[in-house]
Amino acid sequence: MKTNFIKRLLLLNMIVLTMPAFSQTSKHVILISIDGFRPDFYLDKSWPAPNLQSMMRNGAHSKGVRGIFPSVTYPSHTTLITGAFPAHHGITYNTMPNDKLVYEWTTDSRKIKSETLWQAVRKAGMKSASISWPISVGAEIDYNLPEIWSATNMSDRKSAIAEFATPKGFFSEIEEYAIGKAEVNDLNLQYLTMDENSSRMAAYIIRKYKPEFLSIHIVGVDGAQHKEGRSGEGVFKALASADHAVANILDALIKAGIKDSTTVIVTGDHGFVDINKVLAPNVWLKELGIDSKVDTQEPVAKFQAAGGAAFFHLKDKNDVKLLAKVRKKLTELPDGYKSLFRIVERAELNKFGADPHASFALAPVKGVYIQDKDSGPVLGPTKGGAHGYFPDIPEIQTGFIAIGPGIEKGLLIEGIGLEDVAPTAAALLGIKFNAPDGKAIKALTTPAR
Repeated sequence: MKTNFIKRLLLLNMIVLTMPAFSQTSKHVILISIDGFRPDFYLDKSWPAPNLQSMMRNGAHSKGVRGIFPSVTYPSHTTLITGAFPAHHGITYNTMPNDKLVYEWTTDSRKIKSETLWQAVRKAGMKSASISWPISVGAEIDYNLPEIWSATNMSDRKSAIAEFATPKGFFSEIEEYAIGKAEVNDLNLQYLTMDENSSRMAAYIIRKYKPEFLSIHIVGVDGAQHKEGRSGEGVFKALASADHAVANILDALIKAGIKDSTTVIVTGDHGFVDINKVLAPNVWLKELGIDSKVDTQEPVAKFQAAGGAAFFHLKDKNDVKLLAKVRKKLTELPDGYKSLFRIVERAELNKFGADPHASFALAPVKGVYIQDKDSGPVLGPTKGGAHGYFPDIPEIQTGFIAIGPGIEKGLLIEGIGLEDVAPTAAALLGIKFNAPDGKAIKALTTPAR
């Protein structure tokens, strides 16, 4: 009797230890990121997004998702896939220093310091897939077509994707069954066929392999807004294309027979702000005799520009004299310059998990864009759109829609941060996931009783 009791106790302990962290409500989760996605795209019926607007009506949505700082693509997408702020996941800007301290676009997933959803899915014994997701080269993904381009030609993504696809040779399968024999420009950010082909890749993977988790990055809306601002004609075309890409994925779920067991989340990395001025704070450093250009080694001091933000870096963090000299320069600027930005101190940067190496940051007002140059005029005219701004600017918020089993029709969700998306996806799948900063959205992950 005693032996049987001990066996039953051990068996119970094993069951408890292997239980998922949440009660699984979806067998599959599709995470769609539309770069530059804004809430008004589905809240305002004048935008050409019938599929996104239908998802909003029949599922859950938010009027705005608070982003990270800076609100730029690569750090934001890493937050989406880790539930961590940049200080924890390690990707603080779009470009990061390589071994020679020269800044370049980061594509290697080994640079990510926090656990990714892809890793958690694999640990749970599930399959994952990903299409054109930033910093996914070499990631623990079963079917992976990463965001990567030729080292000699950034317009050529085809050859690089084929080289770094997982499993080896997978791109040839995609060409045969999903997109046809592709030319270089079929996977070029300058053309809307990029989004169409990415969605066809995702649709094929869904139909053929039915992964439990799939992430996809849709890019065209971002480029259009950079070029034309928030409401240019090209933005309408790019959004219609992105909406059609979403339709391709939704159709694939029906064809695969998994629509009723799948939750689809559509979100983004940031919103957009119309710009009319460009500011170059490194010119002020040059006026102090400081060379801010990065070559084979970090300069003594610099402003690291990130669109709607600039982060001040000291090579020697303990150089209080130089820091005081730069701060004095900022306080003595004419009011016309000082009205263009505010200084974000370290305590506030910590709140949003921003670059831990920055002494402080400049957060410009709407309309002002910051660039790295250290020569020429400090201020000049510009046009188009930008992001990178501090999260307190409403236009910089991104959107969020979710539809799937158990999600209440018409549900409005308040208070979402970008870091909450990954733990929510994990909770829907019922898998254990260690998100350093985010929390699962209870309204979506708590089964109805």
